[in-house]
Amino acid sequence: MERFIENAMYAARWLLAPIYFGLSLALLALALKFFQEVFHILPHVFEKAEADLILVLLSLIDMALVGGLLVMVMISGYENFVSQLDIDDSKEKLSWLGKMDSGSLKMKVAASIVAISSIHLLKVFMDAQNIEPEHLKWYVIIHMTFVVSAFAMGYLDKLTKHDH
Repeated sequence: MERFIENAMYAARWLLAPIYFGLSLALLALALKFFQEVFHILPHVFEKAEADLILVLLSLIDMALVGGLLVMVMISGYENFVSQLDIDDSKEKLSWLGKMDSGSLKMKVAASIVAISSIHLLKVFMDAQNIEPEHLKWYVIIHMTFVVSAFAMGYLDKLTKHDH
């Protein structure tokens, strides 16, 4: 009975595979939205004010960062929790493939969230005249919460690695 339960639990990791595949569909949706924005802005690029163009470009950068985060979580999560990827030697491999454990993935996700939040905060500051000061304060507080959390996670990770 014990062996059956252990085998069933180990096999259950494959329930994560469709979730990671679903992230690839989310990446596709993000790519479609990215190019929708590009095609929407291109005909009007000379009509846009510089600040408005920068806001659109920051949105595109934001989407690119989220896309990178999706790829990291999708591939590293699959490799860490489901199965190792079997990629032909003739194909290009990502430099971090097979090297990112769940701890380093957590740190990369935290750093990505801070970067995404920074871009969003920059967009908010560029449009600050149209935003209530109370809302600006909360944007900064939320961003600083992400920064402090990422720093604390990094510090705790460093402490635990020194203990081993």
